[in-house]
Amino acid sequence: MTEDSHEADTHENVPSRQRKRFPGISSRAYEHPADRSALVALRKLTGFDTVFKAMSALLPERSLRLLFLSDSVRVSDAQFAHLHAMLRDACYILDLEKVPAMYVAQDPKPNAMCIGLDEPIIVVTTGLVELLDEEEMRAVVGHEVGHALSGHSVYRTILLFLTNLALKVAWIPLGNVAIMAIVTALREWFRKSELSADRAGLLVGQDLQASMRGLMKIAGGNHLHEMNVDAFLEQAAEYEAGGDLRDSVLKILNVLPRTHPFTTVRAAELKKWAESRDFQRVMDGHYPRREDDKDASVTDSFRDSAAHYADTVRSSKDPLMKLVGDIAGGAGDLGGKLRDKFTGGGGNSNGGSGSRPSDEGTGGDSRDQGPRKS
Repeated sequence: MTEDSHEADTHENVPSRQRKRFPGISSRAYEHPADRSALVALRKLTGFDTVFKAMSALLPERSLRLLFLSDSVRVSDAQFAHLHAMLRDACYILDLEKVPAMYVAQDPKPNAMCIGLDEPIIVVTTGLVELLDEEEMRAVVGHEVGHALSGHSVYRTILLFLTNLALKVAWIPLGNVAIMAIVTALREWFRKSELSADRAGLLVGQDLQASMRGLMKIAGGNHLHEMNVDAFLEQAAEYEAGGDLRDSVLKILNVLPRTHPFTTVRAAELKKWAESRDFQRVMDGHYPRREDDKDASVTDSFRDSAAHYADTVRSSKDPLMKLVGDIAGGAGDLGGKLRDKFTGGGGNSNGGSGSRPSDEGTGGDSRDQGPRKS
């Protein structure tokens, strides 16, 4: 088997336990609805790939490749052989013909990324390699291969470029505002792409507990004997449902600058997908094929995305989402609801709207209140 390609009949170094393979699987099989709708739309744009490849001269891709080649360790049969076996295995499971280059970079912070325009490259830090066991690491490698299969590396590279550009043009009036608006939108999409890649990692590892342990270690370090999956997931539930509208606004403010969702949220989202009918259908071999990607409907993808967000609003226990659901369902007296949510008051809107001016002050401080991969 060569470095860049492999065939099923020559596959080597698979783990001892039997796992399923997904020949010809489309990334649409595991992509989060919001991620999938954006990708389907972008793939439909005539000349999209050509435009972005033309931008490669402006992006630091070549510099990044040279940097990792010169100052990191390239994974191969001779270096980090166990990671090389995991990488080839992940590409085999997801039927990715060309194996991306992979590097280990010295960094105590556990992290991994998949970047590049023409050819994706995967980078994992020493902190991550030292933190995770074999099955946890397998899920992470599958996560990054999922990014490569979906084409996320292209947009991540652009996000890195635009973030750096925003810093350079911060002195130009309105220039930074315009770029940061694009960066903010890209970050929101990228957070959803991380949820997609978590699903790809589960398809590769096929061990939900290993995926959960990996996320817990990223959050709390190498202290598994001090942690518990169920308690970790309870944190996610408490994070979603706890507090009032002020906490909801703070959640939004906390997540805006991040490229990754919060770790407990990722764990809860992955568990929810692992228990879904969609996951079982993929495991049973019923999934969209790559050969049909060109026929994927943009309208259907956006409809699925809209339905997902609508369902999220309906089922969410977050105070702000519940309020949005009430308003969408025809609830009246928005002012009264806002006041009661912010102050915890339960009085009727007529009696309280004018008789408690201090409540108005509490609501007026909402600018200081309210609601980030491996």
